[in-house]
Amino acid sequence: MHPKKSLRFAPRFPGDPATTAVARPSTGHRLLARPELGSVVGMVAIFVFFFAIADPFRQATSMGTVLYVSSTIGIMAVPVALLMIGGEFDLSAGVNVTASALTASMLSYQLSVNVWVGVLVSLVFALGVGFLNGFLVMTTRIPSFLVTLGTFLMLQGANIAITKQVTGQVATDNISDMDGFGAAKAIFASSFDVGSVTIRVTVLWWLLFVAVGTWILLRTRAGNWIFAVGGNVDSARAVGVPVKQTKIALFMGVGFCAWFMGMHRLFAFSTVQSGEGVGNEFIYIIAAVIGGCLLTGGYGSAIGAAFGALIFGMTNQGIVYAGWDADWFKFFLGVMLLFATVLNMWVRRLAVRR
Repeated sequence: MHPKKSLRFAPRFPGDPATTAVARPSTGHRLLARPELGSVVGMVAIFVFFFAIADPFRQATSMGTVLYVSSTIGIMAVPVALLMIGGEFDLSAGVNVTASALTASMLSYQLSVNVWVGVLVSLVFALGVGFLNGFLVMTTRIPSFLVTLGTFLMLQGANIAITKQVTGQVATDNISDMDGFGAAKAIFASSFDVGSVTIRVTVLWWLLFVAVGTWILLRTRAGNWIFAVGGNVDSARAVGVPVKQTKIALFMGVGFCAWFMGMHRLFAFSTVQSGEGVGNEFIYIIAAVIGGCLLTGGYGSAIGAAFGALIFGMTNQGIVYAGWDADWFKFFLGVMLLFATVLNMWVRRLAVRR
């Protein structure tokens, strides 16, 4: 028998160091390999900090507000995280939320139709924006940063210009008395009480989207494709991964969640300001980065993005409850981004070394 073959079938015994090292990584190594580790550490630190200095932050009722703010960021952070794992960016995500809400509102009001007509048309519109972004990126090979920057500027200008042209002002008309509004609000913008805490329905939707995103990444072939195209697109294409379809689908996923958040804004407030959404795309990206996504793609998780969004929610409301100037939020935003980026790089290098 060949010596190498005999070594392959050499007996292994419990406690053998070689067996332990190869067959079962240590618990510490497995934890270090998780992309959301840094966000968990940051989330605990932020919670302890504001719990210690802000009395209102300790109240149970405050947690309902923190979760609501986190959910409005987290719903978008999930598809943005998947897109970043796939190696792309979408700078039009924030204004696409507003554009979807404006489309549904103005179409329903101006044509005097059931609001569900506007809701469905706006869904097609939002998916179309996502498809356009993905199609242009894949066919022109222009970096997604530049392509989506272009659609960002187009939507930003169109949102304001069309709204002023149609309504004569920068906001849409109130649609709260139109047919279908109540049913739509129950789905997109309702709330319920758990004891003394008011929970917005977006929190439940957020958890659902996180679960779906995690399932896609870890339990489906599409999840393998997402990691593959983000890690090395040429190698992924060489082994038969449908690169073009995967990336277009990821952009359309961002468009779908932008539509969902647009519907929430519309049915929560009955009207939409056409200038909203500018700058939110960076918040979504930063939440994903804090959650463990690498800017280079191929690494990250939906759960990490959820933790990143929760850090945003706690910081946003913690500053208010502490009585600080709201401008400090931007400062904390920068600190969290730098800290998360450095920590993610350090954790990944440490995991690789072990």
